[in-house]
Amino acid sequence: MTMSIRLCKQKISFQVTKIAAIYTTCLLLALIAVFMFSLISGSYQLSLVDSFFSLIQQQPWISDSQATLIIWEFRLPRSLVAIFSGALFALSGTLLQNLTRNPLADPSLVGISQGAALAVVTLTILFPDYIDGWREISAFIGAIAVAGIIQLLRGKGNSLKFILLGVGVAAFISALISTLLTYGKLQSAMSALSWLAGSTNTSNWHDVNALGLACIVLMLLAISQARTMIVISLGDEVAVGLGVNLRKTMLLQLATSVAAAAIATAIVGPLGFIGLLAPHLARKIPHNGPANHLLLSTLVGAILVLSADIIGKTLFAPTQIAAGLVTSLVGAPLFAYLLIKKQF
Repeated sequence: MTMSIRLCKQKISFQVTKIAAIYTTCLLLALIAVFMFSLISGSYQLSLVDSFFSLIQQQPWISDSQATLIIWEFRLPRSLVAIFSGALFALSGTLLQNLTRNPLADPSLVGISQGAALAVVTLTILFPDYIDGWREISAFIGAIAVAGIIQLLRGKGNSLKFILLGVGVAAFISALISTLLTYGKLQSAMSALSWLAGSTNTSNWHDVNALGLACIVLMLLAISQARTMIVISLGDEVAVGLGVNLRKTMLLQLATSVAAAAIATAIVGPLGFIGLLAPHLARKIPHNGPANHLLLSTLVGAILVLSADIIGKTLFAPTQIAAGLVTSLVGAPLFAYLLIKKQF
């Protein structure tokens, strides 16, 4: 049993199978459960009931007036930023894997996230007065510049060449970032280091609005490319033979992937391996078509980052560990496993 969904005067259309709808619903419920748990976790103890009524700003029997303040000013924006950033990193990784036809592609591995990070760190170290207004723009410019360089160097090489070039460029950019941190002013370097760890500690409603809007726009843009994603996965020759404008389609997918990674990186910092793990985990779930896979991947990515944030703030409380460190500690061994398992 399938259900057709059509949006924007049928410009965006895809089919959802019954099994895909069931798994999507289960993931949504899991995300809600993790979200509610994130609201009650922290150094200030709140029950689930207190959190719920603080969330809807109706707490007639709660004597602690700080509950609503803690929920709305700290924990709610932090949780939403974790959800949206995880969804964007997962979306970026899914598009990148489809574009390169390589399941090991990830924005943090091929230098895209590092390009955004270099731009933001440069701004933080050399031009600290402009960091608040230009962070997102500089991150996007840095990410798109690195993606363009890798694509130019790749030429007509295969997807493995794209990955290896990305790893090399990422290593070079990491060296540049280390140089800036070493010789920059101490206060600016400490601020950049905190951001590089991939933390949601300082999240606010401006971050929520920016990430939420980006998530909606880029998700719709990605779903609109679902039909061509099927054709591209069959190979360049088949895609051209079926009438697909390969260059235009690939540039659009690359731009969408870069934009998703750049915006998320600009706000929370580089979160390693989410773009790699989320599509792989979503691929284990029965689905039908790339549109469903995109949706499932973004939900998995949101759950992963939110869970990492919860682990980071509760495991060694009151000391907090950045979510980016948690995702890297878990993602690196799993990436090694995928490399060993993958047959090139």
